[in-house]
Amino acid sequence: MPRRRSAGFLAGLSLVAMLLVTGFAALGVWQVHRLAWKRDLIARVAQRVHAAPIDAPRVATQADEYRRVVATGRFLHDKATLVQASTVRGPGYWVMTPMETDRGFILLVNRGFVPAQDRQYYLRPAGAVRVTGLVRLSEPKGGFLRSNDPTAGRWYSRDVAAIAGTRRLSPIAGYFVDAEGDPATHSYPVPGLTVLRFPNNHFAYAITWFTLAAMTMCAYIFVMHQEWKGARK
Repeated sequence: MPRRRSAGFLAGLSLVAMLLVTGFAALGVWQVHRLAWKRDLIARVAQRVHAAPIDAPRVATQADEYRRVVATGRFLHDKATLVQASTVRGPGYWVMTPMETDRGFILLVNRGFVPAQDRQYYLRPAGAVRVTGLVRLSEPKGGFLRSNDPTAGRWYSRDVAAIAGTRRLSPIAGYFVDAEGDPATHSYPVPGLTVLRFPNNHFAYAITWFTLAAMTMCAYIFVMHQEWKGARK
């Protein structure tokens, strides 16, 4: 005859099962909320990138990311910064060139991609220019496992404040603009390579957590049913 488990063991088992089911279910609910947030984000970004451009603001917040803006002024090519990039065109650099706008502030513009072997030979238009592009938020603290090293001229992220401090750019807008253009162009830098894909796996994650909650509950019910059957013998 199988030995019955103690009341203390069953109470502890019930507590652990309750905590696990509650925790898994809470994670599932959180992923449902994340799913709604991600779908809203995708819809808002899609609306912004196809909207008519507005004048580039002096200040931008997270609510302005991927908004189309336009600015006129002149490029300060001697203060450009090359930031390491990995694109559909292969590895190379983003050409981050400050623009002295006709509205009295400096705007950092990602003019596009240039491969390492051509980093000295990209086009540098003189005089008044007009740039249309997407608002992008600053990328502080460097890239993945790599910190920016301004002294050595090694940049792994588009950190607006750090670039502005190193190049002595002031007053600077706290964001940068990814310039629009034809990504099939044969001249450098290559514009229009902004990635607008947003991974959306939250539905699968929610199903996983809810399934774990259900499995835990089923296992608990099975154990308690076996105990009840044993108590009746």
